[in-house]
Amino acid sequence: MTTPYQLYYWDGLQGRGEFVRLALEEAGIPYQDVARQKKGMPALMASLDADKVDHPSFAPPVLRAGDLLIGQTANILLFLGARHGLAPRAEAGRLWANQLQLTIADIVVEAHDTHHPISTNDYYEDQKKEARARARDFRAHRIPKFLDYFEGVIQHNPGRGGYAVGSRLSYVDLSLFQLVDGLRYAFPKTMDKLAPTWPGLMALYVKVSQRPNIAAYLQSKRRIPHNESCIFRHYPELEK
Repeated sequence: MTTPYQLYYWDGLQGRGEFVRLALEEAGIPYQDVARQKKGMPALMASLDADKVDHPSFAPPVLRAGDLLIGQTANILLFLGARHGLAPRAEAGRLWANQLQLTIADIVVEAHDTHHPISTNDYYEDQKKEARARARDFRAHRIPKFLDYFEGVIQHNPGRGGYAVGSRLSYVDLSLFQLVDGLRYAFPKTMDKLAPTWPGLMALYVKVSQRPNIAAYLQSKRRIPHNESCIFRHYPELEK
């Protein structure tokens, strides 16, 4: 495309928008991170307004591609993957990639809920007791359950090469990198302890981080640092 894509996501946050950014960066696709530009927030809010767009999204991320306005992370990646060589060509492969992306979305929600187990409308400080209990279960049971599954996907991938889908990198691999990176930030002790049980997943994490476009992006100002306003938050008390 000669016209940049426009990505609408909250300024100052990696969040769910980061899964889209990684795909755009890996493919070397021009894009504008709208909310980080002047008057970007009104433009973001307009993309959600049913009075201003035909197909309003419930929440960001939203991607504008010409006349298309696409919402939901997995839906955006389904579109980008097919258009820019980040997904299998065959329908079965594209559906498998989408299935894995939706499973990644499930654990992302659970990671968020470790620090907001009661309500997203209340501050973390107002639900710390419940957060400790939720995080304890997440660390002990949910992280292993999900990452064991993704490890098995990589190990049993008939395409080999250490990827999740087929014989070359897909958007699923980029999203698994982001998932692992976020969990390493939020729960470093847990991830350091358990990482040896997922050799394929950890190898994929390193492989993705070393890809030229991704490595350059991670060192650039375009990559927003992890922070405690985002999905993956590091509260030391949640690892006790």
